[in-house]
Amino acid sequence: MSAAVEELFPLVINYDDPHKEDIVTLLNDHLLFCRSTSPPEFVYALDVEALCTPDIAFYAGRVPVSDQVMVVAALRILDEKHGELKSMHTLRSVRGRGYGKSMLRHVISDARKRGLERISLETGTMEQFSAARQLYDSFGFVECDVFGYYEPSEYSVCMQLEITSEKL
Repeated sequence: MSAAVEELFPLVINYDDPHKEDIVTLLNDHLLFCRSTSPPEFVYALDVEALCTPDIAFYAGRVPVSDQVMVVAALRILDEKHGELKSMHTLRSVRGRGYGKSMLRHVISDARKRGLERISLETGTMEQFSAARQLYDSFGFVECDVFGYYEPSEYSVCMQLEITSEKL
C-alpha cells in the first residue's frame, strides 16, 4: 500500500466481536461468496456463532475516522503450536489497498506471540479465490496435505506457513 493511501485510510486492527452489525454484514458477504463458488459440502467458512468459541481469536480492521470495518479474520488454535486462519475477508470496495496484507501480517504476529509455530488454512481452487491464494503465496504459505476435518477435493487447497522465523 502506498504511503498516501495509508495516510488517508489508516487501518487499526483489534480483537472484535463478530456479532457487531457491520461485521455480521461482512461475514455474510463472505459466506455468500463461498456458497456461490463452491458446492455446499465443500464450504468451510464459519458463521458468526462458530466464530465465537474460546478457541478462536477474531480480528477486525477498521479505518478510525469512520470506524468502518474493512477486513476481518480469525485465528483458530488447533493445538499449542498450530493455528488455522479462518474467515479472512476484505470489503469488496476496498480490495487492492493493502488491507488484506495488513490483516494477514497482524494475524501472523499474534500467532507468534501465542507461541504458535505454524498456521494452516483452506481456500478455494476456483479463479474467484486466485487473489487470496496469491496473497498467501506472497507471505510464504505453501500447499500442504489436508488437515483437521478437511477432505481432499478439487474445490479446495490447504496451505501452511511455518512462522518460527522473524522474516515476516
